[in-house]
Amino acid sequence: MTPQETQQDLPRDLRIGVIGVGRMGADHVERITRRTKGARVSAINDFRRETAEQVAASAPGARVVDSPEELIAADEVDAVLITSPGQFHRDQAIACIDAGKPVLCEKPLAMNPADAYDVVRAEHASGQRYVSLGFMRRFDAEYAELKDALEAGEVGTPMVLNCKHRNAEVPPGFTDAHMVYDSAVHEIDAISFFLDEPATSVQTIIPRSTENAPDGLHDPMLLLFRTASGVVVTDELYVNTGAGYEVRTEVVGSRGTATIGLDISRVTTQQPGGTWGGSVPADFRPRFVAAYDAEVQAWVDAIAAGTNIAERSATAWDGYLAAAVCDAAEKSLTSQDAIEVQLEARPA
Repeated sequence: MTPQETQQDLPRDLRIGVIGVGRMGADHVERITRRTKGARVSAINDFRRETAEQVAASAPGARVVDSPEELIAADEVDAVLITSPGQFHRDQAIACIDAGKPVLCEKPLAMNPADAYDVVRAEHASGQRYVSLGFMRRFDAEYAELKDALEAGEVGTPMVLNCKHRNAEVPPGFTDAHMVYDSAVHEIDAISFFLDEPATSVQTIIPRSTENAPDGLHDPMLLLFRTASGVVVTDELYVNTGAGYEVRTEVVGSRGTATIGLDISRVTTQQPGGTWGGSVPADFRPRFVAAYDAEVQAWVDAIAAGTNIAERSATAWDGYLAAAVCDAAEKSLTSQDAIEVQLEARPA
C-alpha cells in the first residue's frame, strides 16, 4: 500500500461551516473545536464580519466567508450548522438541501408553517434526508430517560403531560408572541417527542401577571394543549421569576407518574437570586450544555455513518409541526376559545 493510499484510507474530520456566530453560534464553534470528536469548523459566516473573524480565530483552520451562499457551496464544507436569525432559516436550509449537504438548523425551522412546509417539500423532492432541527432537549439525559420509560410502558397510557418553563428574566421587547416562539416551542416539540403525536388544539389561559413583568407582557401564562388521542398537556410559562432557569415535565399515566427536572431531595421554594436549598442556573446554557454537546456529536456521528440524521433528532417534519402548533398558539393569545392546529399532509 502506497503512502497516498494509506492517507486516503484514514478517517477525515467532518468539515462544518457555521452560519451566524452570535451567542449560540459562538458556543457551537467552541463546542465543535474543543469537545466534538471527528469534526472541525472549516468556514464561518456572520453579517458582522468582525464578529466572524473573532470567532474564527478560536477555531484553527477556519476561514471567514462573505455570505451564507458562499459557505454552503464551499468545497471545504461537508455539513452546515445554521444559527442565524430565524427569518433566514428557510432559504438557508433549502440551499443546503439543494447542495446535498446535511444541515443542523437551530429552531425555528422557519418563521411560519408555510415556509417550514417548503423545507419539508424540498427535502422530500431531493429523495434524501438532510435536515436536523436543534431541539436539544431530545438529547438531555433526563428527557431520554423519560422517553425510554414511556416506550417501555412503565407509566402505562399517558393521560396528562404537565410542563413548566421558567426564566429569571427576559430581554427588553419580549412580548406574548415571544412566550410562544422562544419559550413554549420547546414544550411543543416535547409533546411530539414524548407522545409520538403533535398537539391538535391549544388554548391560552391568562392569570394575573407578576409585578416583574414589563408593561404589555402577560406573565405567567398557561397554554392548554390537546392531542388526537385525548392527552391533555399543560405548559406553565413564567419568564420573570427573578430566580433562575427551570424546566420540568411530569407524565401522568394509567400505571403511575414520572417527573424530570426536579431534584426531590431539595426544598423547592425559590428565593431571589436563584437559591432553593441549592441553586438554579441563570439561563438555559448551563442546564442543557451536555444536551447540546450530545446533539452535535450525534449529528456528526450520523453523517459519518451515512444516515445524516441522528436517532431521536428532530427532523424537518418535526420543525413543521412545531411551526404549525406555534401558529395556533399565537392565535390563541387573543381568543377565548381553543384554536385548532392546521396541518398539511405529510409528503408520502
